[in-house]
This record gives sequence, C-alpha cells and structure tokens, in this order.
Amino acid sequence: MSIGFLRQALNALQKQSRSRTSYRVNQWFKWLSPGLSVKRWLLISIGGVLLASLGLAIWIKLTPIFWMIELVRGFLGVIANLLPNYISGPLVLLGGLLLVLWGQTRTVGSITKVLRAEGGEELIDVLLAHHRLYRGPKIVVIGGGTGLSTLLRGLKTYSANITAIVTVADDGGSSGRLRQEFGVLPPGDIRNCLAALADEEKLLTELFQYRFRAGDGLTGHSFGNLFLTAMSDITGDLEQAVAASSKVLAVRGQVLPATLSDVRLWAELADGRRIDGESSIPKAGGKIVKIGCIPANPPAVPAAIKAIKEADYIIIGPGSLYTSLIPNLLVPEIADAIAQTDAPRIYICNIMTQPGETEGYTVADHIRAIDAACGERRLFDAVLIHKKSPSQQSLMRYAEQNSHPVFLDREAVTQLGRRIVSANVLYEDETGFVRHNPQKLAQVLLRWYGRGQSLRGTQNSKFKIKENQN
Repeated sequence: MSIGFLRQALNALQKQSRSRTSYRVNQWFKWLSPGLSVKRWLLISIGGVLLASLGLAIWIKLTPIFWMIELVRGFLGVIANLLPNYISGPLVLLGGLLLVLWGQTRTVGSITKVLRAEGGEELIDVLLAHHRLYRGPKIVVIGGGTGLSTLLRGLKTYSANITAIVTVADDGGSSGRLRQEFGVLPPGDIRNCLAALADEEKLLTELFQYRFRAGDGLTGHSFGNLFLTAMSDITGDLEQAVAASSKVLAVRGQVLPATLSDVRLWAELADGRRIDGESSIPKAGGKIVKIGCIPANPPAVPAAIKAIKEADYIIIGPGSLYTSLIPNLLVPEIADAIAQTDAPRIYICNIMTQPGETEGYTVADHIRAIDAACGERRLFDAVLIHKKSPSQQSLMRYAEQNSHPVFLDREAVTQLGRRIVSANVLYEDETGFVRHNPQKLAQVLLRWYGRGQSLRGTQNSKFKIKENQN
C-alpha cells in the first residue's frame, strides 16, 4: 500500500470529520433561532436551579455554604499562586463554559434520540418546520373529489392552519354502498383529504385507498371508508369521527364535512328531465340548467362557519363543478359566510371540461354556474386558470371522451368582475391524464395571496413564498 494512497485516505477522513463538525455546529446554532421558545425556558431552568439552591442554603442556615466558600477560596488560592490571574481566570471561565456546553449537548442529544424517528429529520429541523407552518395563514379550501386532495398536498407545505370543507353528497361506489347499508354520510372525499394532509402521506394514501378484492361484502370497499364508518359509529357522527381520525393520523390541519345532513343532489336538465343522485347526474348526458339538494337548506357544521369567518384566505376548487364544488355552496350558511368575509377569495377552474357536467363550458360559464347556485352573489374575487394547453397526446385522449380544454373567454370573465390569474400548474402522467401539480398550484396561490397582502400594507415578514423559477 503506497504512502500516496494513505495520504489520500487520511485527507478524506479529515474532510469528512470537518464536514461532520461543521454540520453539528450549524445544527446547534439553529437552536438560537428566534421564536422557538427554547432559550427563555433554558434561562428560566437555570434561574430555578439557582433559586432552589439559595432556598436550601437559607433553610440549613448557610453552614455548608460557608465551608464550600472556604474550599473554593483555598482552591483558587492555590491556582493563583501557580498561575497569574490573567491566565487562571480565563482558564476557569473556559472550563465552566465547556462543562455547561457538554451537559446541554448531552441532554438535548438524549432528547433528540428519543423523539426523532429512525432515519428521520433532526429535532431542531422538525421544530423549525413546525414553528413556520403553524405561523402560516389560515386557509379554508372548499370542494371535493380528487382535485381537493391534490391541492391539499401542496398547501400543507406552506401552512398547517388549513381547513378543508368537503361535500357529503356522494352516493356512488364504496361510499354509496356504506351510505345505504349503514346510514352514514359518505366518507370517500373526506378519506382522500385526510390522507393528503397526513404527515406520512404516501403510506396512508396507500392504506386508505386500498380496496378489498375478496371477502363477502368487502369487495370494492376501501379501507379508509370502512375505517371512517367504524369511527362514525364509535364517536356518534362523521364530524367527531374525522376529528378523532385526524389525531390518530397526525393530520396537518382539519377536515370538516359541509353538513351532517343526509344530502341528496338533484339536477334539472335542459330537455326537462330531473335527475336524482350525485352519481347519476354526470351519466344523464344532458345540459344542467339547475341544481339543488334535498333537504333544500341543510344546516352547516358550526366549525366550518367558524373557520370561514376566521380565515385569511379562501380557495374554492378544483373539482367537478356540479357534483363537488356547488354541493358545498348549497348549504346556505356556508355561502353566506363566504360572501360576508373580507378575506381574499379565489376559484380554481378545471383544466378540462367534464362529460355530463360541463361539456362546452368556458371559464365564464363555470363562474356563472357558481353565481347562479348562490343567488347571483360573487363568492370569489379571482379565478385561476392554466396558461398553456396540454400535450397533443392528452388532447387526443380526452377528445375520445368528448372532453376539451376549458376556453378562457377573457372579456366575459372581466365583465363578471373577476380578476384572472394565469399560471402553468398542469401535470400530465404517463397515461395522458391531466392533473393540477400540487406544489406549483400551491405556490401560485400563496404568491397571489402574498402580493394581495402586500398591496394592503399587511404583508407579514414571517410568511414568504419563493419565486418559481420554472
């Protein structure tokens, strides 16, 4: 083995050691970051120790303190005779500081080892992220379907103060079967939102979306739907079931049903037909001219109204216009609360039209449908649309299902009094399906919110969104 090889190995070890030391020092300096409420409690603890020691000394009439002082005096006298004070003083001071640093390092290290998951982040990084997220804006998102859960995946990286208000009008698939057999509210959309907001999103999504392929009565049911149904039976209603599930799953934010009433959708078509049931409306194949629900005026969940009133930002969509978004707004208290708030409000328009619901619809048509369902009131100030057209592969795939990009009729949207926010927020998977990109969508939404706050003169320095360089 050559000397050159040994020298290279030694240099590599030295670099690795310096890198590890630099990393640990950097991690320790993070503990001094403002707002973590660590330094104040450390000082209070030290003060408590000193105060307790003083109390004990007074209690025992200072006798041990006298001998302790004499011992220290004698020790310092010996040191002073051996070394001058300008050398011994700094040495003793340095020794004391090193002991304090060593003790605190070992203490925090032990705590970190216990609290940090195997292979997880550093405890200080977790605390900093927690501090940042829980100081984020209070966001209320209203909708249902896969569009809502997609948006939540992006938003949860910017704020933990998220409330998702979800439709409970679903009557198809596993949710519909549970609704008929157990009389519970449909848990499907709520299940998707819980999985999206959970810290361990990937694993929970796979678990909650798992569908049984065998078993008497289990085939076709998702585990998440069964879980929420069981929790509803245990806690008494879906709202309590979702709250309990959120604690178990460490959900970032909260998910609320729009109402606890057994809501049934109906739609009147242009040809005079009346279609009952959320799952039947898109299959009817007609133009929807009016939509409503039974009961006609379902009461809202009080927590949902409270969240809207306290919200800093309200987002409607994305999702199926008539079967995911509008059902929430058919709850009068929810529509009233949105109309009365001063918070910025934005609607995310779908990228593609939906057969059976919005065939041939433009952006302005989507807006008119929402306004009509809410008594011609303006529930949002701006509409977010995707800027670029999907790829030819996706366009051909969707054209086979009579689905096309939603056309932006800019002048009509402006006449409706809405601002237009256009951005590239599209994601296409390998099969040609078009979806909103969670991170890009959240980034655009929060940047628009931040600019609005800046214009109002209330921009908070604690909340910043990095510009998208893509």
